[in-house]
Amino acid sequence: MSLSRRQARRQALVLLYQWDLTGQDFGVLYDGELDAFALGLAEAVREHAPALDERITAAAEGWTADRLGTLERNVLRIAILELESGVVPAEIAINEAVVLAKRYASDTAGRLVNGILGRVGRELKGSR
Repeated sequence: MSLSRRQARRQALVLLYQWDLTGQDFGVLYDGELDAFALGLAEAVREHAPALDERITAAAEGWTADRLGTLERNVLRIAILELESGVVPAEIAINEAVVLAKRYASDTAGRLVNGILGRVGRELKGSR
């Protein structure tokens, strides 16, 4: 199975959301064939979750990653991983994250995600 990057991010988000809520392995959380990119992205986020959460907390200005909703936290984890790796342009990583947050949560979640990722993006840009 091969999905577009946008579809793969959505599949990774579903996996991470369920994993974050249940603690179960990805294989039991998804009924059907997993896209290789989606699974790799979800595994990388899971592996780096503590560091990604620290990054979220540092950029959230008074919020901690664990105070955010599970959906928002995992959207941010995916986007920050992509921002830090430089695999996709920052504008795409941020835009895709905002779209996911709005689609699966709310416009307010989209604004929150956009604000946090904007700060992370500026910080990363300044360090390069």
